[in-house]
Amino acid sequence: MQNYQKLLDGVLSELGGTPKLLLHACCAPCSSYCLEYLSKYFEITVLCYNPNISPAEEYEKRAAELVRLAGELPVKNKVSVVVEEYSPEDFFEVSRGLEDVPEGGERCFKCYRLRLERAARYAAENGFDYFCSTLSISPLKNAQKLNEIGEELSEIYKVPHLPNDFKKRGGYLRSIELSREYDLYRQNYCGCVFSKRKKENGE
Repeated sequence: MQNYQKLLDGVLSELGGTPKLLLHACCAPCSSYCLEYLSKYFEITVLCYNPNISPAEEYEKRAAELVRLAGELPVKNKVSVVVEEYSPEDFFEVSRGLEDVPEGGERCFKCYRLRLERAARYAAENGFDYFCSTLSISPLKNAQKLNEIGEELSEIYKVPHLPNDFKKRGGYLRSIELSREYDLYRQNYCGCVFSKRKKENGE
């Protein structure tokens, strides 16, 4: 299995100047360590595009916390946030027929691709040097699949995908520390209606 943290180390060691990174983000807690770490090397635009999140109030709450964190977290290079309009129909379209698939399976992979593709397209349209997502910081997310999708989209949109497995080297634990320090809202489910239902049913 590929060591994506080692690949990231290699990219960072060869950077010149301060390249522009489009960082897709699902929420403030997952973004905290990623921003602390990556802002040493990049000028970052955070893209909040998560049509999987349900309900709309949850999406708005997570987006607001992301904006707050970006404004409060000490960073070396500039961090800005773009919040996309809530569009749950995008998620329901890609998950059609997969509603009963267990979490972590094909429905989640479709969701990864949906969000990563929006990030890759945005990066291509706006002149970014790299793109990636914070999703790999979660122990519940498949970092190998995320990176495979990112590399595939990189070929399509002609923007380099930044390899990553942000949970490594204590990244996930650091995100918990930062969440406490900044009193960030931490949701108790991934975001979609299917994971919410599973949580409510005690599964």
